[in-house]
Amino acid sequence: MGLKPSQIKHIERIYNRRIPPDRIVTPELGRYMTELSREIKRQIGIIVNRKGTIVATIVGDEKEIVIPVLSDYPLGRRHLRGVRCVHTHLKDEPLTQDDLTDLALLRLDMMAAVGVLEDGLPGNIYTAHLLPFNPEGVTYETDPPIPFHGYEVEMDSFVRSLEEEMGRAILRDVKDKRERAILVSVSTRPKDEQMESLEELKELARTSDVVVLDAVCQRPEKLNPKYLMGTGKIKELIIKALQKEATLIIFDQELTPTQVRELGAITELKVIDRTQLILDIFARRAHSRDGKVQVELAQLKYLLPKLTGKGTSLSRLMGGIGGRGPGETKLEVDRRRVADRISHLEKELKSLSKGRYERRRQRAESGIPIISIVGYTNAGKSTLLNALTKSSTLVEDKLFATLDTASRRLRFPKERDAVITDTVGFIKDLPEDLLKAFKATLEEMEDADLLVHLIDVSNPQYEKRISTVETLLDEIGLKSIPRLLVFNKADLIDPVIARNLARRAGAVLISATDQSTLAGLLKELEARLWPGEAIEMEATGEQR
Repeated sequence: MGLKPSQIKHIERIYNRRIPPDRIVTPELGRYMTELSREIKRQIGIIVNRKGTIVATIVGDEKEIVIPVLSDYPLGRRHLRGVRCVHTHLKDEPLTQDDLTDLALLRLDMMAAVGVLEDGLPGNIYTAHLLPFNPEGVTYETDPPIPFHGYEVEMDSFVRSLEEEMGRAILRDVKDKRERAILVSVSTRPKDEQMESLEELKELARTSDVVVLDAVCQRPEKLNPKYLMGTGKIKELIIKALQKEATLIIFDQELTPTQVRELGAITELKVIDRTQLILDIFARRAHSRDGKVQVELAQLKYLLPKLTGKGTSLSRLMGGIGGRGPGETKLEVDRRRVADRISHLEKELKSLSKGRYERRRQRAESGIPIISIVGYTNAGKSTLLNALTKSSTLVEDKLFATLDTASRRLRFPKERDAVITDTVGFIKDLPEDLLKAFKATLEEMEDADLLVHLIDVSNPQYEKRISTVETLLDEIGLKSIPRLLVFNKADLIDPVIARNLARRAGAVLISATDQSTLAGLLKELEARLWPGEAIEMEATGEQR
């Protein structure tokens, strides 16, 4: 620190002092700090807990101090951290913006600066404290300067009253135990793509039963390898999260293990990314043995790289959103045991795949044509399956409502049958490990005679979603299977526009919730599955 041994001894003596709980600092200690501060020409600070114990002594430079990590005083869900900072200002000046930012970021009980006069005696004391949540979004209040020896605020009763007031100011339903999240997007992609992806993240959060409080966007020239976002934006994010009592931060971009660890440490909140949110939805919605094995396999492959480093930051990943299913019981095991579990699951998946293969073989031998409904998540695939087969597959207006493959028999008017299958929905930036894990399920589509690509035509981004699904189908080896474009949810847009869009794309136009619109689809399915008969009927003029 560049201090003389005698000066260091003086600073060490500060650490052994004790302050009555009702005092911000004793007159003797305040004077000792200002005299020593003037002598070494540096700011000196102390961190004091509510019992009056000094838990840290800080020596800064002439302009600032740097508050250490307060790991022994985690914030958790408390309103205040339970410690205050008292430090010196060499020129008897008010609290700086950095002081006030530290107050807000660290949720200190109070931030105080004692001015140093020319003779080394204490001058004014400058204080600030946080405010309860308010509609104006004002985070803290600075108090007028008071001569140091005239400061008479009783710290213990003041902090107690402040926390009680913060508790009364809570507007949310305290019985609502759902996660409360702020969404974050940090991207160098075009702005419209960034906003589109963020809207999809909101839908994913809603599907996972998360309360979305706010969204933060940043478009930096270069991504920060440590935090992904800039440090100034991080401070803004933390303050916003604390103001709104967020319990979770969800990044739209995939985070590295280092970024998860560093962001968790600096925000003191649970931090997950888009991939982990999708995995959470899958863990919640998988019901068949196939689905559960596939989800667990994807989760473990995702978590394996994150099993290095500090266990404390990793513990924030588990429990609730982002920690369902196997994660809760397997995070603390070492990498070798996780790798063994992955190997076991992959073998089980192969065994399950044999059973699926046998069922597909029997189906192929029967000569019954197979139709697979594919499409972007929430396009209405399960609703269409139910409408065509008069079945009752789960239908929800949420992303990934269907994870487990469902097959039903479809009867055509001329007493002909086909097997129609509902599949898991696709999504942009689908996690690679998840796509690999679900290839076992998606391989059933390899035997399809026809893929019905269902599109929500009411979505403004429907063309991009068509492209996403087509690309993913090609990636998993289904390029050669014939496809039929079907535009769904036609009832949600202008009929003339809907017909023009369908005509331009060569698509069949339907509304899966309206049976009267399905006749044209059935006719087209028949023509695709039995093309020879369709030609013969056309030649003879036979009416269907």
